[in-house]
Amino acid sequence: MEPRVRPLPPEEWDGFIKANPYNVFATIARHPKLYRAWLGFGGALLDGTLPARDRELAILRTAHHSRSAYEWAHHARLGREAGLTELEIDSVRHPDALWPVEDRLVLQVADDLHYGGDLTDATWAALCDRYDEAGRIELVMLVAHYRMLALVLRTLRVAIEE
Repeated sequence: MEPRVRPLPPEEWDGFIKANPYNVFATIARHPKLYRAWLGFGGALLDGTLPARDRELAILRTAHHSRSAYEWAHHARLGREAGLTELEIDSVRHPDALWPVEDRLVLQVADDLHYGGDLTDATWAALCDRYDEAGRIELVMLVAHYRMLALVLRTLRVAIEE
C-alpha cells in the first residue's frame, strides 16, 4: 500500500534521522512539534529502567497483538541485540509457549492490556513482586506507547524499509 503520509525527503532530514534513517522517524517528522516531543518520550522508554530483554518482549508481544509488521521487523532485530533467541522471538506469537516465569509476566502484561485495557489484580501483584514502582509505570506506559505507535504506523501506512 502507498503511504498516506510520505516520509520527509533525505535533504530535509535532521541529524537524528540521518543517523537513524527509518521511515517511522521521517514520517512523524512531518509534524515537527509532535516529532520532537515523541522522540524524547520514546527515547526515555528505550533507555529506561527495564531490562532490555523485558522491554523487547513487551514490544514484540504488543506488535503481535497490534498486527504491526513495522514494529515487529525493527524490534525483532532489537530483541536479538537484547539477547532473545530466534526461537524466543518466534514464540512471542504463541501464548502457550513455555516461558520462564519472569518472561511470562512481561507477556501477561501485554496480554492483559491488549485484551482488557487494564491489568488483572494477579498480574499487578506479580509486577509488584518483580519491579519497583517506576518499573511498573514504565512497563505499562511502554505497552501503551507501542500500541499507539502501531495504530499510527498502520493508519499512515508507514512502509518497512527495504
